[in-house]
Amino acid sequence: MESFEKIVEQYEPMIHKIIHSLHLYNKDEFYQLALIALWEASQRFEAEKGSFSSYAYSFMKGRLLDELRKQAKESDHHFCPKEEFWEVASDSSHPFIGKELLIDSSQILSLNQRKWLYYHMQYGLTLKEIAEKENVSVSAVKRWRSRAIVKLKKWISES
Repeated sequence: MESFEKIVEQYEPMIHKIIHSLHLYNKDEFYQLALIALWEASQRFEAEKGSFSSYAYSFMKGRLLDELRKQAKESDHHFCPKEEFWEVASDSSHPFIGKELLIDSSQILSLNQRKWLYYHMQYGLTLKEIAEKENVSVSAVKRWRSRAIVKLKKWISES
């Protein structure tokens, strides 16, 4: 195959087209990922299996979609309350104890949801560790977590 610089020059419009078609805003990061994917595609390509351009397109687009899925999954697992929440949380007269989010939640959360909140916020336990400690399945703890988060988000937005 030809030098990688020539490949980049030839396929740069394709990279920009993929980035545009996926409506990506962090173009520099995804451009770099596409270049890495293009290099990997040039190393893995087997001429007898088809044209390089279609292989490169599929390879780069697949790599960018994988990264988008990864970022979406990470953002789904992180809950970052609004700034007003932290102002209320630091107020010692409020039912929060500082920023540790240990709240008097008996009217808001069920017992199991409070267990999840306590173990997670106080000790940083994972879902699996909480499940083992409480002798329940991981999926049960996931339900506690998801329902607690919904209730807490609602409670925070109403406060």
